[in-house]
Amino acid sequence: MVSTQGKLYLTGAFSLAGTSVVTGYLLSSKLSGFTITAVSMAIVLLGLSPFYGGKTLRTIRMLNRLDWIMIFFQAVFGIFLFRMFLLFGVRLTSTAEAGILTGTTPAITAVMAYLILKERLSISTVAGVSGAVAGIVLLQGDSLLSLRFSGRHLLGNALILCAAVSESTFNIIARKQKATGSSNTATPVHPMVQTLLVSAVALSLSAVPALAERPFAALLSLGLRDWLALIWYGLVVTALAFAFFYSGARRCDAYTIAAFSGMMPLISMLLSVVLLRERINLVQWFGAALILLGMTMISQNKRRNTC
Repeated sequence: MVSTQGKLYLTGAFSLAGTSVVTGYLLSSKLSGFTITAVSMAIVLLGLSPFYGGKTLRTIRMLNRLDWIMIFFQAVFGIFLFRMFLLFGVRLTSTAEAGILTGTTPAITAVMAYLILKERLSISTVAGVSGAVAGIVLLQGDSLLSLRFSGRHLLGNALILCAAVSESTFNIIARKQKATGSSNTATPVHPMVQTLLVSAVALSLSAVPALAERPFAALLSLGLRDWLALIWYGLVVTALAFAFFYSGARRCDAYTIAAFSGMMPLISMLLSVVLLRERINLVQWFGAALILLGMTMISQNKRRNTC
């Protein structure tokens, strides 16, 4: 029962996170990256504080130094760096390709689980990592076949890969903490409280750079669709997805988290094709299939303590 709940939480978390590429693309045409992050984090705080503010204040008094270090690095990698790389990357490459490239997250997470958490690495996981790398190469599509690489295009893809590394680092940190605080913390940290604390730190990191972008005129010019996208980016892509993720991370091992993170590029790619009418050629579809196959093979990793 616990394992089923964990997998359902992770499916919901990474499916919602998969909408971040398309949402970020829509918002990046109106707002700069730091402004999008700061405003969406402010929306999270305004939306959740009336319901979880008291619990958050009580939890803060119980947190120790290690807990705050974990929360800080989750904010840095899971929100700040991930969104900066993603928002700037989608300006230089297609959203469909960006969505597929985030499919490297399972492979990167699996490697980090082996190197950092010392979790056993199976043959299927190694094969999955290899498949993901091959998929990335084929994802270059016509550029690869014609040997005509666009520096702007490759830079965009590199930024998206950096976003995937940031997401994987966040996955490992959250798994290590297990969303319950350290062993010296008196009480477990509620997933929504964890989300509030991480969002508050991310807001503090992005607020000053956002002010340098002079965002007020741009915010005043936003239409209803833009504000709805910002609210979605805050309350759904951040608050709800993070709460689901923390609930799943406390029930599943790092390899299971890695496997289910493959939902993010799948949802992102489908949305970019359906909503934005972007086209993917046969070579790129094959590359995407290899990445998804790599995700499946990673999920076959058998351990004595699997989710």
